[in-house]
Amino acid sequence: MYKLINIPIVIIACVLCLSCGEENTSNNEDLKKAAWKEITEAANGTTVNFMMWQGSPAINAYINNYVTPTVKEKYNIDLQISGGQGPEIVQLVMGEKQANIKSGQVDMVWINGETFFQLRKVNGLWGPFVKQLPNAVYINMNDSFINTDFQQPVKGMEAPWSLNQFAIVYDSIKIENPPKNIPELSNYLEQHRGTFTISNDFTGMTFLKSLLAELGGSPNSLDGPFDEATYQTLSQKLWDYINAHKKYFWKEGQTFPKEQSKMGQLYANGELLLIYGFSEGGIEEKVLSGLYPKSTRGYAWENGTIKNSNYLGVLHNAPQKAGAMQVINFLLSPEAQLKKADVNGMNSNTVLDINSLPSEWQEKFKKVAKRKYGPEMSALEKNAIAEPAPEYMIRLYDDFRKYVIEK
Repeated sequence: MYKLINIPIVIIACVLCLSCGEENTSNNEDLKKAAWKEITEAANGTTVNFMMWQGSPAINAYINNYVTPTVKEKYNIDLQISGGQGPEIVQLVMGEKQANIKSGQVDMVWINGETFFQLRKVNGLWGPFVKQLPNAVYINMNDSFINTDFQQPVKGMEAPWSLNQFAIVYDSIKIENPPKNIPELSNYLEQHRGTFTISNDFTGMTFLKSLLAELGGSPNSLDGPFDEATYQTLSQKLWDYINAHKKYFWKEGQTFPKEQSKMGQLYANGELLLIYGFSEGGIEEKVLSGLYPKSTRGYAWENGTIKNSNYLGVLHNAPQKAGAMQVINFLLSPEAQLKKADVNGMNSNTVLDINSLPSEWQEKFKKVAKRKYGPEMSALEKNAIAEPAPEYMIRLYDDFRKYVIEK
């Protein structure tokens, strides 16, 4: 699944400053009111630049080998892909705003959570546009995991693309009873020294949010707007717990992996036996590629693991807004979502409400190839919790460095 990386505090400060500045003047109000036929005509022959995370071979193959040629054939759109996520997107938008660039480099972006929060602060997104997309009728916009992004109402400013849930990943041959709560994690750490750690990235901070929610006493303990008092109380307990146990971590807690890919490598070579990740742990792709052992399994934390959507947005100064809308509408089509859901495709959960689809498409989704090794999201959903407000993630990044890594 798409991951976000920490946006430095200096950028956050700039974002908050820019949010007080002038309103975006490059919105095409006529396009927001246009009929879909007009949008299709305007999109014909355009070149659309799509900035996205490129860390998954399966996702890259889906985009490059299926989406790109299909939108060219169907709509005469040349889709150009550039690598970038969280900070890169925010820095690009802020730089172009400061330079007063009306026609930017990028049209559409793959985002969620923190990035949505930052872009909203600087009026970096164009919209609302989602209701204009014909395929949006197949999305249940009343689903709270879809209509809110890190507790923020989406309000048509980004189109949901995929749903997924965070999962704990383990080797079922080497670990018979993996931990499902904090007390069990303590026992695991003492019995399996050096086989667990916390990555200093979006994925690691997401795991910490599950621990923070458990320390709060319920799956809903972090719901609602960011609360400073709640954060201070719970985070102090969290840092105390980690520092008391990090001597049992990989490398005795003297160093922490900077990214999820390193965690995957350590798991693949047997150094780590317990890791975690989005897209229900990212297990299937890695087992099928031979990186992970076939004994790899995934599960949800007892108090809950994060379930969320990831989204597609159109930048405020996108030169090809109509083209971006056409591409996004295609990505939400039953055809593209079915291909995406196939375990041999992108292996990502559809964001469509299957029951709202025409009967022939409902049957096709029922027959789509399922996972053999990783869990289906339906098996974890009873333990799903919502993303807390983005400020929790921002603070966890800073404080994990301050109170754990540098301690």
